[in-house]
Amino acid sequence: MTSFRIGQGFDLHCIVEGRQLFIGGVNVPAPFGLEGHSDADALLHAITDAFLGAFALGDIGQWFPDNDPQFLNADSRILLKTVLSCDQLKQWKLVNLDCTIFAERPKIAPWREAIRASLAAILDCDISQVSVKAKTNEKQDAIGQGKALAAAAIVLLEHL
Repeated sequence: MTSFRIGQGFDLHCIVEGRQLFIGGVNVPAPFGLEGHSDADALLHAITDAFLGAFALGDIGQWFPDNDPQFLNADSRILLKTVLSCDQLKQWKLVNLDCTIFAERPKIAPWREAIRASLAAILDCDISQVSVKAKTNEKQDAIGQGKALAAAAIVLLEHL
């Protein structure tokens, strides 16, 4: 058995009016939110996929299908905690999490530390193990035009 596992995840959601915006479990004040079956927290979805990927356990859509009514408006923190409680992950600890949010709006800098703290609480780890970065797409594509928000995450896990 190897002593380390790495996983990566990515998620993208369209921006829509009339929804709350959640990023990393933080309700970020904005005049829009993200379209999705759950709360559409793209960062938590990317992190969930990163943990699933580290153990070849499929993806968030397989675990929590977007056509299943029980996941309508689901809190993505609970979805991630469900994955973290699966047997395959119980003998592993997080070394670090590195995340990037791709958004033209809202600006992430005012919320970066709150997002890091939220993620550290969800993952039951020290905030020093959580990196959150933000990038714009320089006005290019749907993200750059403010029509979508995306997130990427990489986790490194060590066997206990």
